[in-house]
Amino acid sequence: MANLLIERTQHPNWTVVYKALITIHNIMCYGNEASLTISPDCNRFSQYLASCNTTFNLGNFLDKNSTSGYDMSQHVRRYGKYIGEKIATYRVCAFDFCKVKRGREDGLLRTMHTDKLLKTLPILQNQIDALLEFQVSASELNNGVINCSFILLFRDLIRLFACYNDGIINLLEKYFDMNKKQCRDALDTYKGFLVGSSFFQPMWYRLHTLLERLKLSM
Repeated sequence: MANLLIERTQHPNWTVVYKALITIHNIMCYGNEASLTISPDCNRFSQYLASCNTTFNLGNFLDKNSTSGYDMSQHVRRYGKYIGEKIATYRVCAFDFCKVKRGREDGLLRTMHTDKLLKTLPILQNQIDALLEFQVSASELNNGVINCSFILLFRDLIRLFACYNDGIINLLEKYFDMNKKQCRDALDTYKGFLVGSSFFQPMWYRLHTLLERLKLSM
């Protein structure tokens, strides 16, 4: 099924490609996660995508068949970039940031050692940056396909920021025990966290607008 979905992302019609990306995203989030031979945090579908070096090559995607296709092509490119980054992150880290444990006691990034934490947080930042590039207007949320991807993205964003927050708290607690180079890296990471946080509120507002519209339509 994975190969079929990947093949669909190469279709010239934006709707076909977009729906394939939504399906891939949905399976990565809610697909079969249980396996007797792998960690509960693993996702066999994500493992397969990561192991076969999946790339969507949608950076230049353009549907020229209609005006709407031309307009929606930018969303295909941005959404494809995020899904690609999500897969690349899994390939490097061997886990999904959206599924790891969070919290003070046993959160993955909350308890991670300094060296690994400094390597992991920039990877998480890259995934968040790719997600935040996906920007839609309130009127575009009337499109059912855009709605579906937006909700999936927002759920990812909530989990990614919660995970990132764990990592930043851990980083600050370890700061005075770091060497000079680690301190510089930690400061750069913290600055990136502050910049990313400033984009969170607009995303929240758009979701609130969407939810209000859904309530009115029921």
